[in-house]
Amino acid sequence: MKAAVFHAAHQPLAIEEIPTPAPSAGEVLVKVAGCGVCHTDLHYIDHDVPTFKKPPLVLGHEVSGTIAGLGAGVTQWKEGARVLLPAVYGCGQCAMCRTGRENICEKMVMFGNNADGGYAEYMLAPAKDVIALPDELPLVESSVIADAVTTPYHAVVNRGRVKPGDSVVVVGCGGIGLNLIQVAAAVGARVIAVDIIASKLDWAKKFGAQATINAKEVERVDKEVRKLTGGGGADIGFEAIGNPATQAQTFACLRAGGRFVAVGYSDKPMTLDSGRVMYREMEIVGSLGCRAVDYPRVLELARQGRIKVKELVTAQFPLDQINAAFDTLRAGEGIRSVIVP
Repeated sequence: MKAAVFHAAHQPLAIEEIPTPAPSAGEVLVKVAGCGVCHTDLHYIDHDVPTFKKPPLVLGHEVSGTIAGLGAGVTQWKEGARVLLPAVYGCGQCAMCRTGRENICEKMVMFGNNADGGYAEYMLAPAKDVIALPDELPLVESSVIADAVTTPYHAVVNRGRVKPGDSVVVVGCGGIGLNLIQVAAAVGARVIAVDIIASKLDWAKKFGAQATINAKEVERVDKEVRKLTGGGGADIGFEAIGNPATQAQTFACLRAGGRFVAVGYSDKPMTLDSGRVMYREMEIVGSLGCRAVDYPRVLELARQGRIKVKELVTAQFPLDQINAAFDTLRAGEGIRSVIVP
């Protein structure tokens, strides 16, 4: 089969012919229909973030496709079934899995990191973790649900605990940020979107933001947020960039007793006013991925049209143009690109 293989950082992915994998007991072979192009992959390629499995490795963790083969003992799936693969899956046995937090499993496996992912014509997945994709949802575009939509869902619903009527500020309106906006809006929050690029703020409005702030055009973002929230500040703030400066900026936008949710990845220290954290009883919360139990909930929101999926995919690339797709990501163009093997 054809695959885009990651050999080392600061090198383009290599299009190669590699053996098509055969499913072992409990596994399924998935024919990849679409695989989203994510900033996480760019961290491996451009920023020297190591993968758990040493290269060569097939990257890609936002995968939709169809069942193409069944391993021994797999009876719950039939060939041809439309499926979505979770970006990460747990062991089901550790303390975190047994308490419903399998997204931070002690033995967590991530496609395109711990195991070969979806920038290929075929890939393997545990049959127990594969999720049925409703017929009403588009097969290729739904690949982005696996991370770009479910990660924000977990951040908003489980970690941010957003309720109807809450005021929410989202800093960073890339793929993750836009989905934070649309999920928060879907559960009834009033959302303020912050970015420095006007086109991204236009997208934010289309995905449910009731107000936008261009951080380059105001003296202080937190002052603008307080004006829009009656002076107190936002109830919950989501930082979707992973930058110490914007993390501090997001925190400054919150009211007393507010909740800061770190969604963007950064390898740099986060500096917050610890006195304010204590004296104002502020909450600092991290958010990673999504629990497996929540994938059907997200799919149902998409099936009902309460969150948009097809509109998130602004470009599709064949596998042999995957490096051009990453150039599009580096340039900040569009919302999400999908590789179609």
